[in-house]
Amino acid sequence: MAKKSPAKKIALSGKPFWVGFDFGGTKMMAVILDADYNVLGTARKSTQGGGKGAARGIKRIQATIEEAMANANVRPAKMQGIGIGCPGTVNTEKGILIHAPNLNWKRVMLGPELEKLYKCPVAVLNDVDAGTYGEYTLGAGKGSRSLLGVFPGTGLGAGFVYDGNLIRGANVSCMELGMIYVPGTHLSSAFPGYVLFEDLTSRLGIAAAASVECTRGNAPLLDAKTNAVLKEMRSKALSTSFNAHERATETIFLNSLQYLGMGISMVANLMAPDHITLGGGLVEEMPKLYLQAMREQVERFTVPEIYRGMKFSIAKLGNTAVACGSIAWLRAKK
Repeated sequence: MAKKSPAKKIALSGKPFWVGFDFGGTKMMAVILDADYNVLGTARKSTQGGGKGAARGIKRIQATIEEAMANANVRPAKMQGIGIGCPGTVNTEKGILIHAPNLNWKRVMLGPELEKLYKCPVAVLNDVDAGTYGEYTLGAGKGSRSLLGVFPGTGLGAGFVYDGNLIRGANVSCMELGMIYVPGTHLSSAFPGYVLFEDLTSRLGIAAAASVECTRGNAPLLDAKTNAVLKEMRSKALSTSFNAHERATETIFLNSLQYLGMGISMVANLMAPDHITLGGGLVEEMPKLYLQAMREQVERFTVPEIYRGMKFSIAKLGNTAVACGSIAWLRAKK
């Protein structure tokens, strides 16, 4: 019997690298980046909700980072830093995830825990702050003085960069556009007579309304793809139903887009951004719809002098925006 040849060992890269981490409400992704923000490797896992606790969540973050490093074939000793964008309020200076509502995590010392594990600098940002900063420095907003980033996803997040600085509070991230209450109601409203803005504009809000319409028989194509199961109503399924002109889905989207335009106009009238960029899974699936609707609705609700000359774009960095932005912030603040 012929002897098997010994497996060749692949030499690990000796180049410095950074780990950008997108910690979302439904998925997490680690991205290995070189000094020029080229992607060397990635790894992705489901977040698995918050019910299993922060300790297990951090272990899952660690496992995702380890898998991404293996995928990139890099030397762990060459790690220069970690940037992580989180779905909720954070204290960026201390690296604390203050509250992630969709995970039910409160006051998690995420930065210190990761620094202890990897012996390198760690930046902890709100995920949309990170995505907006990424677009400001490397993507659609490059060259702008002020950039408002709006990302409809599991919730509705916004970030604002002015002259290179993220707008934040003294000890907490801000721009919680989705957490604004407006008149209206639904059965799960915390305050009867009022509804959270993200319940009207997020993918989760749209999917919840669409699930009801599937059950009523008003969106048969979407129902066939998802069986009216909320967790199955991802961006692709929703956009397919809309593009097939299922009237119930069209109505939900058009109503949601009007509310989203109103919310963006609130920020525009207060902050007068010269550039607004939109990102997130739904936007990436339906860029023309979202871009045209935002131009129309923001013009409708914004002071004319503020609207004049305002630029609109679709985010360019896609699913690496949070990872790139968190690392760009870390490197800029060293």
